[in-house]
Amino acid sequence: MRPVITVVDYGRSNLLSVRRALEHCGADVRFAAEPGDVLRAGALVLPGVGAFADGMAQLRRQRLVEPLLQKAGEGTPLLGICLGMQMLLDSSTEGGLNQGLGLVEGTVEPLPDKTAEGAPLKVPHIGWSALTLAPGAEPGLFKNTRSGDEVYFVHSFQALPRRSEDCAATVEYGGRAVCAAVRRGNVIGFQFHPEKSGPAGLAMLRAFVEGLG
Repeated sequence: MRPVITVVDYGRSNLLSVRRALEHCGADVRFAAEPGDVLRAGALVLPGVGAFADGMAQLRRQRLVEPLLQKAGEGTPLLGICLGMQMLLDSSTEGGLNQGLGLVEGTVEPLPDKTAEGAPLKVPHIGWSALTLAPGAEPGLFKNTRSGDEVYFVHSFQALPRRSEDCAATVEYGGRAVCAAVRRGNVIGFQFHPEKSGPAGLAMLRAFVEGLG
């Protein structure tokens, strides 16, 4: 039987590409725009593009914040993608201080506009970049992934987890290590877009799907 994954629909993501990627990896995908749909989920994906404050405001308007927190607290696997990953953290300074879901301790701050050497740096970070897996990164999630695998990024802000062990992978940008993936128990986040990252991204989504079996 194909694992069932519920993708949270709050109007801030290209749901079709996420759905196609998950189905390609062996999942049966459903969408959740109502609290009850989230509460019935056996596994959740929170995708997202755009601004942090807008994304959180839309989750609140649809009364999805408390169901997401409840399910995460119950141990339900929850994967955040791009903005969805950022919203897993405590807060963001994008457009002022805004509260996140608080499932991973830390903040979301702007990417620096200068390199480590002080040269101008293009922001947002757009394009393919190589991952570096953290020492001891959880093997199940990255069982088919190696440091050096390239994935696709589009972001102007970075996650800064308070616990270094919560950063599962980094990417080098402007001579600095930027957190590219977080992991706190059953809560996972990818700053990159795995659904747009070819074989490397599909390998990680497949590991997530297979971990539900």
